[in-house]
Amino acid sequence: MSEKEKKVVSIGSKSKKQSKSNELPPKVELEYCSFCGRPNTMVPKLVKGPGVNICSECTLIAVQYLILQDGALSAEAQRIIDMLWGTKR
Repeated sequence: MSEKEKKVVSIGSKSKKQSKSNELPPKVELEYCSFCGRPNTMVPKLVKGPGVNICSECTLIAVQYLILQDGALSAEAQRIIDMLWGTKR
């Protein structure tokens, strides 16, 4: 799997089979974040949903907004943040 193929994560689709080492990788389709408009070539990761995409950077902004909006984290939100940032409480 090429580096560009690893940048796009599809939700609800079957994983692609690994290509043989002597085959050329398939041409990667350019995808864009529905929020900031940047292509998958300019962001660390892009998650594809049904009719909408979100990059990892916009996801972090959304999580930060939700934390500030609520003022306190639910146990589930804290678990996810700990997993992402490798912190333990």
